[in-house]
Amino acid sequence: MKSNAYSAIGKVFPILLLSGVILQGCANGASDHGHNGPPGPPRPPSAEDEAIQARLGDTSSSMGSIAIPDAVEACGDDHSFTRLVCLIDILKADVSDDILANLQLDYSVAEAKNWSNLPAGAFPARPGVFLGELSVEQRGVVKAILMEATGEEDNEGFDEIVQTLNADDYIGTVSTDYKAGYSSYNGKIAFLGEPSDQGTWELYYGGHHFAFSNTYVDGKLAGATPSFRGVEPFPSFEMNGRTNIPMLQERDAFAALLHSLSDEQLDEARLEGTYRDILAGPQADDDIPEEQEGLSVTKLTGEQKALLLAAVKTYVGDISEAEAQHYMDKYTAELDRTVLGFSGTTDVNSEDDYVRIHGPSLWLEFSLQSNKSTPDKGNHPHSVWRDITDDYGGQTE
Repeated sequence: MKSNAYSAIGKVFPILLLSGVILQGCANGASDHGHNGPPGPPRPPSAEDEAIQARLGDTSSSMGSIAIPDAVEACGDDHSFTRLVCLIDILKADVSDDILANLQLDYSVAEAKNWSNLPAGAFPARPGVFLGELSVEQRGVVKAILMEATGEEDNEGFDEIVQTLNADDYIGTVSTDYKAGYSSYNGKIAFLGEPSDQGTWELYYGGHHFAFSNTYVDGKLAGATPSFRGVEPFPSFEMNGRTNIPMLQERDAFAALLHSLSDEQLDEARLEGTYRDILAGPQADDDIPEEQEGLSVTKLTGEQKALLLAAVKTYVGDISEAEAQHYMDKYTAELDRTVLGFSGTTDVNSEDDYVRIHGPSLWLEFSLQSNKSTPDKGNHPHSVWRDITDDYGGQTE
């Protein structure tokens, strides 16, 4: 890599120079649990674990199977910003004052930056209320809210959210570490700023291996990033009555793109060094390098450009269709100033495999690392979509 090597807020493992190759460790802010290898021995519940458990209520129904209550019919069925705010108002009117105090927060970029890929028990600064604090009917309203704000395709948008939650339920059946943090009921939702067609506010949803942050300004989506996606186990697992493959389409899209490249294109796209994790993860907002590295998209054929845009769509498609189209149009217009880079294998199925797309606005990363939450051998992905021009809706404070 060049001089803009990975630096993140918090402790960073030393950068080692072996045989001329830079090997980078993960910052605590971007790693799963600050450790590598299989889960450690059981530990007694901490005060944080017990506090989380004490907040959880009825956890008898998962988000995938829960019904959307009749109360949401008052908001109509036409997808729109107005319907989104209406659904939020229904939820806020139904919760207790104690829950509302954690659900409805003042807006600030500092609060918006409190997202993480860590389990619930490992990152208590994450804003909002746990899904498990809400009644089944209230979680049904949350389901309607998230479905309104996200894409409707299989393995994208809300369906991807459900499958990531299912992963935590799966981990909870096999893990001996961070037990209190591994549950689909430990996802959090919050509204930063008052949801309205005036002013600035953010719809935040996050949990282990997931961060969704839509920022709205005066009734319009101003930013859909940072947007983090990851999952363990990978590529598939059985849980909650279904086969779950929430990140398989992203991996397959990147592999198809790399497999389409000629030997000469691959040589130009290959990045120096080994990437053990993404760069621009949680608490690493300033770690997108200014200098682009890799293969210029101008050197791709029309078919290869279509494969690249298909990979981008697996991230942009996690928001509503109309809003996703805006981003796809933006990134398509910037293709001639975009570069593709990778490290590791073109199959994108091995530890330390890494893919990056870097444009004037677009930043996508996909990284595979060893399993950390399960005792199974294998690898799992971390990935992030950022928009350099409108992360956090372009807000600065």
